[in-house]
Amino acid sequence: MTIKEAQEAVDRWIKEYGVRYFSELTNMAVLTEEVGELARVMARKYGDQSFKPGEKDNLGEEMADILWVLLCLANQTGVNLTEELQKSIEKKTQRDSLRHIQNEKLKA
Repeated sequence: MTIKEAQEAVDRWIKEYGVRYFSELTNMAVLTEEVGELARVMARKYGDQSFKPGEKDNLGEEMADILWVLLCLANQTGVNLTEELQKSIEKKTQRDSLRHIQNEKLKA
């Protein structure tokens, strides 16, 4: 699935099952909440915390939830994420083409 197809699939789902998009501000709050849920799983899986009884290692599910809300926000605000991601890759390539390669901290 391409990013464009993902934006379209989310839009179809919202129109068929979701009644309407939540407001942009509500979706921003939901995105923040979802990032927090991912952080919790990361802290337990890769950090010093352990999973509490009943918690699960659902890393992919939490990432997908973040992507879902981000796609909603893009649809609501008219952002073409395919174009914006390509621009971001180009910007980082121009800005950082040598930065990381020359970073002694990243060499094994």
